[in-house]
Amino acid sequence: MTPAAYIELKEVRKAYRIGREDISIFSSLDLAIPQGDFIAIIGPSGSGKSTLLNMLAGIDRPDAGSVSIGDHRLDWMGERALSSWRAHNIGIVFQFYNFLPMLTAAENVELPLLLKPLSAKERRDRVGKVLDLVGLAGREKQYPSSMSGGQQQRVGIARAIVSDPGLLLCDEPTGDLDRASADDVLQMLNFLNRELGKTIIMVTHDPRAAGSARRTLHLDKGQFIEAEKAA
Repeated sequence: MTPAAYIELKEVRKAYRIGREDISIFSSLDLAIPQGDFIAIIGPSGSGKSTLLNMLAGIDRPDAGSVSIGDHRLDWMGERALSSWRAHNIGIVFQFYNFLPMLTAAENVELPLLLKPLSAKERRDRVGKVLDLVGLAGREKQYPSSMSGGQQQRVGIARAIVSDPGLLLCDEPTGDLDRASADDVLQMLNFLNRELGKTIIMVTHDPRAAGSARRTLHLDKGQFIEAEKAA
């Protein structure tokens, strides 16, 4: 990896077999992102945005080429090592939240901590701190289904950061929200990036959401074009 690159993809190839046909997603994809950046990725449906996020999370693997984050080559790691690495280094914010409906907000946020050697009190303290950070102090016992969309996404962000990962992967985090709620979520992501130093990669179809990032990359025909640089 080059010294400035925290995330680096080199000559990544990926294809899926549908019936008897191989559908190429990436033929030779390159990407370098420095630590602490906030990147928005836009592109048409089927351009590979979700595949890219899955590769960065260590969920999907390239057919060829390399995927590196920090000092780790994800394409070289086994499943057990990837699972452990993911639990400590990656937070994921989903469009549709992916909560367990029978659990309270605090219990949903706590889930990633169950993989760590922490006491129940340590887990409660961490959960309380992140819910306070996202503006939901006092709502620990509320069920997400009784919250507004914007509040639910704040719970989702709290869950993503409760393990203090360095990288946040956001899959259409404002796609199911009204404009005011979307703006609140984008302000929170900017705070996490600028004040807490989180590296953020956000896939979005929303030009306004993309404009909140430091840079916007357009993914088209398996390649990136830098479309815009935020002020």
